[in-house]
Amino acid sequence: MEIMYNIGTMELQREDIEKLYADTFKGLQEGKIYKGRIIQIGQDGVVVDIGYKSEGLIPRGEFSPEELESLGYGKEMDVYVVSRTITDGFIRISKDRATKIRTWDVLEEAVNNNTTVQGKITGKVKGGMTVDISGVKAFLPASHVDIKMLKDTDHLIGQSFTFRIIKLDTKRSNVIVSRRALLEEEREKLRKETLVSLNEGDIVKGAVKNITDYGVFVDIGGVDGLIHISDMSWGRISHPSELFSIADTVEAVVLKFDRETDKVTLGYKQKKSDPWAQVEEKYPPNKQVMGKVISIADYGIFVELEEGIEGLVHVTELDWSRDIKKPSKYFSIGDTVEAVVIKVLSNERKISLSIKQLKPNPWELIAEKYSSGQKVRGRVRNLADFGAFINIDDGIDALLHISDMSWTKHIKHPSEVLKKGQEVEVVILNIEPEKERMSVGLKELLPDPWVEEIPVKYASGNTVKGRITRVGDSSLLLELEDGVEGFISLHGKQGGDESLYNIGAEVTAKVIKADTKKRRIDLEIAEA
Repeated sequence: MEIMYNIGTMELQREDIEKLYADTFKGLQEGKIYKGRIIQIGQDGVVVDIGYKSEGLIPRGEFSPEELESLGYGKEMDVYVVSRTITDGFIRISKDRATKIRTWDVLEEAVNNNTTVQGKITGKVKGGMTVDISGVKAFLPASHVDIKMLKDTDHLIGQSFTFRIIKLDTKRSNVIVSRRALLEEEREKLRKETLVSLNEGDIVKGAVKNITDYGVFVDIGGVDGLIHISDMSWGRISHPSELFSIADTVEAVVLKFDRETDKVTLGYKQKKSDPWAQVEEKYPPNKQVMGKVISIADYGIFVELEEGIEGLVHVTELDWSRDIKKPSKYFSIGDTVEAVVIKVLSNERKISLSIKQLKPNPWELIAEKYSSGQKVRGRVRNLADFGAFINIDDGIDALLHISDMSWTKHIKHPSEVLKKGQEVEVVILNIEPEKERMSVGLKELLPDPWVEEIPVKYASGNTVKGRITRVGDSSLLLELEDGVEGFISLHGKQGGDESLYNIGAEVTAKVIKADTKKRRIDLEIAEA
């Protein structure tokens, strides 16, 4: 009887338990999402009341530390019923699985309705980046990160953006998103709005997108405008990078807008008035100015007088001395210099400056310091075919013509008598300060032998000896004593074959005539 009683009791308990279990989970289904309310946060997890007689437990591992801190009693959340089986007094539920299911519903709805989703970029993978969309992992191809390919995307990690879904495969849990598509849509919308309201003369703001040798491209609201290098500054500029950098915010003036091609030309310098408009009034001739050297060339230096205004100091206006060859030896970029205005051509945007005219002109003092007939010493500065330039004083060069080098000798080139750098004594022949000219002579240091000496020494009929210095087609040139030259004509003369004569050979000749006006001595071969 006792045994039967026990068995009967056990059967009665089983029936009660099954009835109680059925009553407890009546209507509760595994694999479905329910709305729950937090009633306890413990060490093992979060206890949630989902409206049935037994609570559910979400493992603590499904919450980040930040999420755990934000949880509180009574807070509602969606949970997914994993199993109705009671374990340790709770049914198994999951927050993450509920979130993912809800997220997939949102993703499908976004695809069907062509709407967008929010996500956070979490890392980099081969070919792109990973995006977390409420617990669902999506792939962001590198080509869809931005409108243009970015070399470095590390700064995007951890940031949240709006994305458009370009592929969704629920069976394979594959989601591909694009940020570029939205940026392009926004850019196109902004572009249309900009094109409608844009007019020539408008002042617009934009960001520098690209820099080239000829200009910069500025995004002024979905539309790219070009600032040509010639429209960047009223002054001198070698490259656009001197003024602009990528991503710079720029304010510019719309110079031209072609509505058929949507091409926009912008001006940066036009925000300010042209400084050359008042240049003739501000910089009259003879005005002394200060400026900064901004460029150096072999022909001179360019000096910035103010922003957009520069003048040229030609190499000939650097100093009264003629020895300056390369301005770069005397000036550097950034040097501050003082100059005087010589000439202004506003229509050509040119200003001629002079540095040397701030100093006294040595030619203005030359007449007081030197006079004709005065003997002076100088140094050969340069040789030319027609003569030599002798530096007499600082900034003063005198011409020694080839005809003033010798009374008697026929000089073909100054190098026969002088060398560059040689110090010589000369006689001043003529001074013209107003023309900045001075002539000197070398032969004038000695008496003219053609006045008295030569007519006597080389009288007609006199026999002389000389050395042949040149053999021509029909004449010989002899060097006689004291450097005097004589000419022998071989036409119709005995022994007229010039092949019989060699340079350097000594010849005895007879004077035919010494012409003091033509300064010429004619000879003939003396008879044996």
